[in-house]
Amino acid sequence: MQEPSTTLITSFSELNLDADLVRAVTELGYAEPTPIQIGVIPFMLDHRDVIAQAQTGTGKTAAFGIPLIAHLM
Repeated sequence: MQEPSTTLITSFSELNLDADLVRAVTELGYAEPTPIQIGVIPFMLDHRDVIAQAQTGTGKTAAFGIPLIAHLM
């Protein structure tokens, strides 16, 4: 199984998210994904189990929440 690419991602639109979700995230003030989001979102979009650890304030909640919303859409 090929691993999702997590390199050179500089925007939420590069994470293969729905355009409406990207627009909503951008309107909320998120300009670019944080390292934890870059590392987690592609795996969750690929329906993979993920365990991640990062400091407070690095975007962990969005790292898990954005793919969950994407799956619900």
